[in-house]
Amino acid sequence: MAVVAVDAMGGDHAPGEIIKGVCDALGASTQLKVLLVGREEVLKSKLEEFRCPPERLEVVHAGEIISGEDDPGLSIRRKKDASLVVALRQAREGRADAVLSAGNTGALMSGGLLFMGRIKGISRPGLLTTLPTFYGSGVAVLDVGANMDATPEQMVQYAFMGKAYAEKILHRDRARIGLLSVGTENNKGNDQVRKAHQLFKEYLPEFIGNVEGSQVFSGEVDVVVCDGFAGNVLLKTAEGISRGIFGVLKEVFTQNAKNKLGAMLVQGSLKDLQRKMDDTEYGGAPLVGINGICIKCHGSSRARAIERALLDQVNPWVKTGVNEVFSFEMQKSGWLQKEMKQ
Repeated sequence: MAVVAVDAMGGDHAPGEIIKGVCDALGASTQLKVLLVGREEVLKSKLEEFRCPPERLEVVHAGEIISGEDDPGLSIRRKKDASLVVALRQAREGRADAVLSAGNTGALMSGGLLFMGRIKGISRPGLLTTLPTFYGSGVAVLDVGANMDATPEQMVQYAFMGKAYAEKILHRDRARIGLLSVGTENNKGNDQVRKAHQLFKEYLPEFIGNVEGSQVFSGEVDVVVCDGFAGNVLLKTAEGISRGIFGVLKEVFTQNAKNKLGAMLVQGSLKDLQRKMDDTEYGGAPLVGINGICIKCHGSSRARAIERALLDQVNPWVKTGVNEVFSFEMQKSGWLQKEMKQ
């Protein structure tokens, strides 16, 4: 059974949507237990609104909150009774297998490093997310915001972790790896990307070459590697386009009686498409490279995203031991030995 410490006070819609998502996940899986961390009186009062199995839910009191405006590093060290800090402490002390939060991203990254440390061979952790694709069942993209100026060597580390994640969590057979660039030719991209390309060719047999932004959503690749700056722009652009398209479709299909009739005829297909392209269906973004499991959900996450993160991210991660696979992949390729010599 996976035990997860959930920061119930982090996020735009905390604690209500966080609690609802937790209760939905507990109802869907008997292999899950949650330590709900936050202000005890608030959480217990809110829990009365939902049906939650009491034997697999424990409230852990934390009197402080780290807000989105707080300095990440300082708040982790100074707010020792913050819900995020207390949740991380549960994992460090062995009472939880994983931590989940929709709160301050920088604080989760700082706290993950401080409380859990790094996996051997990883110099900087990254955030990994699964983006929906038009064909296939999603693509793993990293980094999407943890390391804005990744070195070529760090991008190789991301590739190894992305490959292991795609194969163990997304169930891809020999995951295809692409390097995000401005063209598919080997010499395209800035100096950082060109150097990374050479390292990818040397150490990653699954590397299929550079991929452009238009190829990310085509199903041609299972893992896309980039630095945190490019990845975050890609992520936010994809989310904006997806929501914008469905917003426009809703407006068009409700304009008049004729359009409403057309909407009724294609309603099932539209719902299937919306489900496929909905980023909330993919849950959260794991902070990969730390010696533990931290899942970051979007700050605007509602219950569905929290539920999917618990069921589709945390549960498989705990069962498969993906962190150990990260190190194994680097060891097998000879990359870890190369890094140790430098």
